Amino acid sequence: MQHKITVIGLGYVGLPLARLFATQFPVVGFDINQARVQELEKGHDDTLEISDELLKSALVENNPSFHKKGLYCSFDLKDIEDSNIYIITVPTPVDKNNRPVLTPLIKASETVGKVLKKGDIIIYESTVYPGCTEEDCIPVVEQISGLKFNVDFFAGYSPERINPGDKEHTVEKIVKVTSGSTPEIGQVVNEIYKAVITAGTHLAPTIKVAEAAKVIENSQRDINIAFVNELAKIFNLMDINTHDVLEAAGTKWNFLPFKPGLVGGHCIGVDPYYLAQKAQEYGYHPEIILAGRRLNDSMGQYVASQVIKTMIKKDIAVNNAKILMLGITFKQNCPDVRNTKIVDVIAALEDYGTQVTIYDPWANVAEVQKEYGIQSTSEIPNDKFDAIILGVAHQEFVGLDLDTLKKDKAVIYDVKGVLVSSIDGRL
Repeated sequence: MQHKITVIGLGYVGLPLARLFATQFPVVGFDINQARVQELEKGHDDTLEISDELLKSALVENNPSFHKKGLYCSFDLKDIEDSNIYIITVPTPVDKNNRPVLTPLIKASETVGKVLKKGDIIIYESTVYPGCTEEDCIPVVEQISGLKFNVDFFAGYSPERINPGDKEHTVEKIVKVTSGSTPEIGQVVNEIYKAVITAGTHLAPTIKVAEAAKVIENSQRDINIAFVNELAKIFNLMDINTHDVLEAAGTKWNFLPFKPGLVGGHCIGVDPYYLAQKAQEYGYHPEIILAGRRLNDSMGQYVASQVIKTMIKKDIAVNNAKILMLGITFKQNCPDVRNTKIVDVIAALEDYGTQVTIYDPWANVAEVQKEYGIQSTSEIPNDKFDAIILGVAHQEFVGLDLDTLKKDKAVIYDVKGVLVSSIDGRL
């Protein structure tokens, strides 16, 4: 059977996947953001997940037929009408109360429902709780399309494992979990991914198993990071270097090498809430999962308090003190600012009456302003500061001469534990 694939959502997950599939199949990359599509058509990806050279090599000028491979980007629904495989890669965030927000997923399901034909397959990649695909998304598709699930059309689930900014573990080099709404469709979905994933695939027995596998991957990391964050708090009270402790413990063959830090982004800091929400619907209140979330969410306030305490010990006036925050993205060497916990540190510092300047050469200044109402800069500030906090370990910061930015007795606090210069505190 010949396949023509539409990938819906051309962000950090969708674009690399669409580009990869375009090496073997005709692919339409669809996004409702017209500016994003036009940018991609010119051969540039501002998320920096795909190089301009690689993107341009995948693009074709016209919507490809079933007999021609390549990537065509569009925001026009008409361009996806003749596909028979639809892959949905939209975000699944949480609201201010940490409740799952399925709106992007539902809207994408409605979009597919408008063009769906008999025999077509919808594959979801967005991280969700077990049961979401078949219980929340498929009924929407049925309602819009007028087609019957597992009779007229079918579904699959293959959770994304993209690590933004990681140029080593790219999509084709990570084992892909696949699944289908019937055993036969599972095989079809698996073969589609097998055609491009060099690391191989794992066919799960059901969609729910695949959904559950994804959501526990990041929940497990969240809990492990919460553990070392708690250790950092304990060892700081004992005046013990946490990183030295972890290095010593890491000499045992089965010790897991997690490090303390701020847990943000669109995966680790979000996915556990999806599992917790579903568990509570079944009458079970998860203790370890939510305890880990509470502890990790408290780290922004903790970092701010440690900086302020150190300033007071060095007899630095806190009110109106100038503090430089190095980095605002959620991780190093990546422009993604979604759910960054640096903003928690900034908010806490401002509550103490300080003036915070944010310098990040990777972050889009306009995006930071739009997302958080915070003014940042991509240029090194021409000023002297009472405290400097390394919040994100961008490559530009590791060798930065901090002496040119700090006042005589300024505090230097290293959240990431990577600075080689003299520091006053670290997690």
